[in-house]
Amino acid sequence: MKALSTTLAALTLATLSFGSFAATQVSDQPSNSQEIGVISAGQASNLSALEKKLDAKASEAGATSYRITSTTGQNKLHGTAVLYR
Repeated sequence: MKALSTTLAALTLATLSFGSFAATQVSDQPSNSQEIGVISAGQASNLSALEKKLDAKASEAGATSYRITSTTGQNKLHGTAVLYR
């Protein structure tokens, strides 16, 4: 029983820590943040899919926020974003 409680507590904490690494999309450079890089993503079928790809890359890079700076394309979209931490 104690092992089950310990396992559940560990899973809960692991889930919470993964959620804290999600990046937030912003429209301007956040105050008290530094630009840490630029990312790009492509082959998205719509703007929502492109935003999800950029969000995933920003989170993977350790950014706390990102600002989409360009999007282009017709059938397949490509975009770039500036990362901040």
